[in-house]
Amino acid sequence: MHCPHCPLSPSLPLGFSSPSKSCDLLALPHHFSFLLNSTDYRILRMDEDHDRMYVGSKDYILSLDLHDINKEPLIIHWPVAPQRKTECVLSGKDTNGECGNFIRLIEPWNRTHLYVCGTGAYNPVCTYVDRGRRSQEYIFRLEPGKVDSGKGKCPYDPKLNSVSALINGELYAGVYIDFMGTDASIFRTLGKQTAMRTDQYNSKWLNDPTFIKAHLIPDSAEKNDDKLYFFFREKASEMGQSPMAQSRIGRICLNDDGGHCCLVNKWSTFLKARLICSVPGVDGIETHFDELRDVFIQPTQDTKNPVIYGVFSVSGSVFKGSAVCVYSMADIRQVFNGPYAHKEGPNYQWVAYTGKIPYPRPGTCPGGTFTPNMKSTKDYPDEVINFMRNHPTMYHAVYPIHKRPLVVRNNVDYEFTTITVDQVAAADGSYEVLFLGTDRGTVQKVIVLPRDDLQTEELVLEEVEVFRVPTPITTMKISSKRQQLYVGSVLGVTHLALHRCDVYGEACADCCLARDPYCAWDGKSCTRYSASQKRRSRRQDVKYGNPIRQCRGYNSNANKNTLEMVQYGVEGSTTFLECQARSPHVSLKWHLQRENSDRRKEIRSEGRTVKTEQGLLLRSLQSSDSGVYQCTSTEKNFKHTLVKLQLVVLSSRTVNSVLVETGNPALPPLQSSAWTPSAGQYKDLLTILSQPEMGLINQYCQDYWQLGEGSPGDPILAISKARGLKELKEQKKPRNRRHHNDENKHEDDKDEHTNLAET
Repeated sequence: MHCPHCPLSPSLPLGFSSPSKSCDLLALPHHFSFLLNSTDYRILRMDEDHDRMYVGSKDYILSLDLHDINKEPLIIHWPVAPQRKTECVLSGKDTNGECGNFIRLIEPWNRTHLYVCGTGAYNPVCTYVDRGRRSQEYIFRLEPGKVDSGKGKCPYDPKLNSVSALINGELYAGVYIDFMGTDASIFRTLGKQTAMRTDQYNSKWLNDPTFIKAHLIPDSAEKNDDKLYFFFREKASEMGQSPMAQSRIGRICLNDDGGHCCLVNKWSTFLKARLICSVPGVDGIETHFDELRDVFIQPTQDTKNPVIYGVFSVSGSVFKGSAVCVYSMADIRQVFNGPYAHKEGPNYQWVAYTGKIPYPRPGTCPGGTFTPNMKSTKDYPDEVINFMRNHPTMYHAVYPIHKRPLVVRNNVDYEFTTITVDQVAAADGSYEVLFLGTDRGTVQKVIVLPRDDLQTEELVLEEVEVFRVPTPITTMKISSKRQQLYVGSVLGVTHLALHRCDVYGEACADCCLARDPYCAWDGKSCTRYSASQKRRSRRQDVKYGNPIRQCRGYNSNANKNTLEMVQYGVEGSTTFLECQARSPHVSLKWHLQRENSDRRKEIRSEGRTVKTEQGLLLRSLQSSDSGVYQCTSTEKNFKHTLVKLQLVVLSSRTVNSVLVETGNPALPPLQSSAWTPSAGQYKDLLTILSQPEMGLINQYCQDYWQLGEGSPGDPILAISKARGLKELKEQKKPRNRRHHNDENKHEDDKDEHTNLAET
């Protein structure tokens, strides 16, 4: 099921192939709302041991409480000196406010200190922050006199992405290290080892890259085999080549010391391979999602084999689309152990290198499993170093698991920008729940289920509008300890609960059809699943979502949440009967039971009737349109009544007579009326109209005018508290129960809402 907590007013679908809708949940996210004159917030570090989250923005370093990000935030103001800002502005770099100190790196230095770097108004700077030994100390301050250069650690330009990893006191960074933003490098600074970088201005190594992620992944139990993996996208190496951008995975050995004569102080183990994320077409031509946007690395019990999730978008402007591809470390290592790419022949084309491979194999770490007698890369023969310099790229590309994306969106007006994944234990197994941020400021909660035919089924469990102004989501982090998702953008930071089981309602069928691995029916309501719950009453079916099988004997309450109301329309005008599906996989049907008839007739889109995803549009109303309308959903062979509504069509002739008598222009034929009568006009109208509902309408309107005067801010709220309206509801309950057919005779009685629809 999808978005069971959507508001009743129609909401616009986001338009991807899954027929789901956007929910406006602006009341649910808890924004960090401390007033700062800042922008470009990025969640840079989670510290669940200290229960803190560290956020960098323009001129500020923030330490937020994971329990509540608005509770006692610790804030460091770290702007650049006025003189430095003036110099930056004079250099012409402050077009969009770039002459500030944008915090881009926060790494844990030790138990009490953080290492923090910022752009420093195009002059990168780094320093140490004292955060205290325990979170209860509320210490958060800059260490005086500890500022040093940020070159090779943080970019000059805040628009350029950088990535970093602080390992054993040494900082590894993918970063542009010059003022003009032309010298991209993978850099190593700090620590005891030699400062290292990639070969400068060598497009074979890095060609105008955008860095996405850096992560240490061990190759074996031998520490000397440890490699740091970099994920990035870069320009294609050939002019006019399609695609224009290529996604890459690169790696280096942590103990790389560079070459002895060649590649001095430069990586001698750097290799890279292409990441493919594509959809094969019917004509055999693949549609490539070329531009890597974000990477999430899901740990497993085997630290050597995490699962790699990548978000990709389409380069160029032919169409807009995104995809999520998943990669295994076994496939990645197989490519890095395969042939190297080599250019040869009359056309100078890329081919697999078939010549002699020098020993030790280029890219192998010194002192590791295969080179136990070589303690440093400086001991490698010159032919190995020269080969590395000219052959940094692997010939084969890395393809995703099953050779296809896990999630695809095409021909939509948004793109995925970020991803994070949570491993969730459910009654029928373990599931990966994907949280996907978009460039419109929404987060989609998605699961992908295996089917019996070896294909997969994607379910969008919900979509949340996180920020009031649509803005791209730049960073997301999950706290499994707090069961929260933290989201960052240029506008601010917010957090959402990973699950909201209560919104699925109290019915067993609703909870089962939700297919949310976080949630199960506990015998009374839909709550957070726990393996320790009594199996006897627990009901959950993520894979199949079959309420008939799971909820046998509990389905009498399935229609507890059925909306029942009365709606009025004027003859000749247009009215809209709302009914929104709770699931993207549901089929909706409308039936009409006319007055003085026991038969129900199915309504189809034809003539004056238009069925939409939000409900039923009736044009040019006629008196014969009056009756009881019922909207029923069917999913997994389970029928569910969503809305039961009585439509009363008022005579346009009678309404026009009243309008003429009161000096108002008559309604034009076949058009909606925007007329709202005054109290005096209303009494004149009431004396003429003779419909049996007029007494009830009179009671409603009298309450509205009387109590609305005392509550000008919210007259509807005042009415809801009025005794007269309560009596009105009591009068209407038995009348509507006469229309309950045998199919719904077990439904619980509910108070109805009387709705005067202006048409």
